[in-house]
Amino acid sequence: MRIREATVADVDAIARVHVEAWRAAYPGLVPQAFMDSVTVETRRALWREHFGAPRMRALVVEGAQGIEGFASWGPAEDPERSAVTAELQGIYLLPRAIGIGLGRALLARATQDMATLGYERAILWVLEANARARRFYEAAGWRWDGSAAQHVFGDQTRPVVRYTVALEATPGHVPGSHLPPVEGA
Repeated sequence: MRIREATVADVDAIARVHVEAWRAAYPGLVPQAFMDSVTVETRRALWREHFGAPRMRALVVEGAQGIEGFASWGPAEDPERSAVTAELQGIYLLPRAIGIGLGRALLARATQDMATLGYERAILWVLEANARARRFYEAAGWRWDGSAAQHVFGDQTRPVVRYTVALEATPGHVPGSHLPPVEGA
């Protein structure tokens, strides 16, 4: 197993993993019409856009058969959060890669990278009904912070809950150093 920064050359593989993971993880949780609209082509376009966003990050985990999963994150989009809060936007594995430690390793690396860049906390949103994912995050130290919202899937919504975790600072790192300099400072 190897975890590395994703590159634009990984877009096709990430899109394939994204679709396979969604189809395995979300039946009954996400409206079927929306599930049917999630294709490799639509995910490929999403990932090309992701790689064009300067502050977004993605990691891939490679196994014997190539890319087995990915995690993506960046600055928190939640207006209630400060500039020192990162947001894990997704972590997905191929069904064959679940349960062998790749997800735990990928999540650990993503949170380590967030801390290295100066983020002090991380958040994520997870479907309220996704008990498996919630157990996964809770086992890694993430906790529901009491916040809930509705996520739009096509013409329907589903409840999501926000999880948070404090990030461990890396020795020698200055908190907030990932932020752009302030003019006049």
